[in-house]
Amino acid sequence: MSTQIAVRLPDEIVEFLDDEVREHRAASRASLVLRALERERRRQIAARDAEILSAATSEHDLSPLAHHTVKRQPTGST
Repeated sequence: MSTQIAVRLPDEIVEFLDDEVREHRAASRASLVLRALERERRRQIAARDAEILSAATSEHDLSPLAHHTVKRQPTGST
């Protein structure tokens, strides 16, 4: 099931959406927005998981997780 909503976005973001669709990097504005929101949701879940793990393990035990996270970090993200 899906629900249609109206979202107000700055002009430059709409231009970006349209460029992505025009260049066939996204099927539609909606699909690109959905993809971005799903990615943000996964990022937040991973951050919560990392917090839980860090509270349950020693700093040394987190080295593999930190290394894996850095390797998977997309270019240009914060």
